[in-house]
This record gives sequence, structure tokens and C-alpha cells, in this order.
Amino acid sequence: MQHLDHLSLHLFILVCDEGTIARASERAFLAPSAVSKRISDIEARFGTPLLKRSKRGVEPTPAGLALLRHARSLTRAMERLDSELGEYAEGARGHVRVLANVSSIMEFLPEELSAFMLDNPRIQADIEERFSPDVVRGVAEGNADLGICRRSMAVGDLEFLPYRQDHLAVVVSASHPLADRSSIAFEETLDFDHLGLSAFATLNTFMREDASRHGRELRFRSYVSSFDAAFRLVQFGLGLAVFPLEAVARYAQLFDLRIIPLTDDWGLGELVICVRDREALSLSARRLLDHLLLRAPPRQSAR
Repeated sequence: MQHLDHLSLHLFILVCDEGTIARASERAFLAPSAVSKRISDIEARFGTPLLKRSKRGVEPTPAGLALLRHARSLTRAMERLDSELGEYAEGARGHVRVLANVSSIMEFLPEELSAFMLDNPRIQADIEERFSPDVVRGVAEGNADLGICRRSMAVGDLEFLPYRQDHLAVVVSASHPLADRSSIAFEETLDFDHLGLSAFATLNTFMREDASRHGRELRFRSYVSSFDAAFRLVQFGLGLAVFPLEAVARYAQLFDLRIIPLTDDWGLGELVICVRDREALSLSARRLLDHLLLRAPPRQSAR
């Protein structure tokens, strides 16, 4: 059986894209007869017509469409192989794009990226804050190599890798009536005004629904757009807030806040890393992924 080489597949893709052998040959800088001979050889190899020829040009037959799909996949794989082996030859270098939700940025991601880039000075890692649903959408559309989002948003055809956990807590001022509590159930907070963070729209909605299940109303005194603004409002007694403990612990002393862990089962949050295809990641992106997973703390079971 005749060997099917990369050039023949490339020419077949060009012919299908251009719709005529003449235009494909111009793009490939080859004589039309040479391109036609390559196509005929492929058809002879598989024993079936791959192109339907007419006065207007050519279009793939059903068999041709199958070959086109695999040819594109093989071509992309070869391009990734060339790129990755080049990275090995030159030393890891490249550009990794990361989309991440606000919790991961506040809790740990800057430190993780800093450590990674110190170990890999020739790799640039860019981070962009998005809501969790937008993280998933951005990775699926190819706008980023990696995404970090809530497990509850893990839907679609992406690969979702368990990564980290965080723990919701009630944040109050030092003079708040709840300030001396060591733990608390969410229902007990419903006697007080809350402050909402715009970036936590999903959490805000969930807390409203949980309050309704208890036959209570959740009162949001104000919504703010940043953690700093929320901390200041909590500090001056405008309300309490429910945030991931890991995101606020480092600011408690600065703003004289008290942090009270929630005892509700849903207080344990899950963060995942999402990728389109782990095996198709560039060497640089795979190095960052391995770095993040290796340094993640042990996971705990839900209460």
C-alpha cells in the first residue's frame, strides 16, 4: 500500500479549502498536474473517490470529508509536535494565558504564578479575572490555555481537574454582636444586614435561596465591587459579609475584622482547573498545569 505523507494530506486540505486544484496549486507553489497526481494517488490508496469534480471545481465526497477531518487533526498534531520539540531544544519558553475567578486570585494564584515564573523565567504567564461561567466559556472558545473556576460551573466538553478547596466564613467587625462566635450556621446570620460582592453573584443567589428554604429573607444592605470596599464597610458596621476564609484571613488584622467559619455543608467550596485537551497543551502550559496541581494542598472530605 502506498505511503501517505504529510505533503499529500496538506495538499488535499488546500484543494478542499480552495475548491479547485488550480487555486490550491497556486497556494502550494506547485504545478496543477503535480497536485492532481497527489490527489489521484490518495484515491488509489484508499480505493474510493475523495473529490467530486465538476465544471465549478471540486468538493469532498463523504469519504473525502472523513479524510479531511483526520487530515486536519493530524496536521494540527504535527504542528504541536514541531512546537513542543522546539521548546525542548531551546529550553522551556512560551506564553500561557490563564482565566481565573476572583476567589482564586484573592486566595492563592498570584503567589503560585510568581513561584512558577521564578522557576521558568522564559515563560510568560498572563492572568485575567473573569466570573466562573466566563472562565469556562473563554477556555472553550480558545481564549485561554487554562481556567480556574467553581466546580458548580464545570459543564460542557472541557476537562475539569479537581484542584483546591476553600471554606466560606462570616466576616464581621470587632464590635458586631456575632464577633465572639467561633463558628456559625448561615441561618443565624439572617437576623443581620449583609453586604454583597458583585463578583459573587452566584453565591449571593444561592444564599438568598437558602434563606428562603428556612422561610427567611436575606437583606443585602449594599453591593460593592471589590474586597477592599467590602472590608471597609464591614469594618464600620454597615453589615456582615460571607466570603471564602482563605481570601480574607490575611486582611483580618489590617481591617480589625473577625472571621467566623460557616458550619453548613455547602460552606466547603471546590475549585477546578479546566482545559480543552490536556494532551494538546503546549509544553509551557503543561508545565504550569503540573506546577499548580503539584503544589495544591491535600483535599478534605465534605462534612
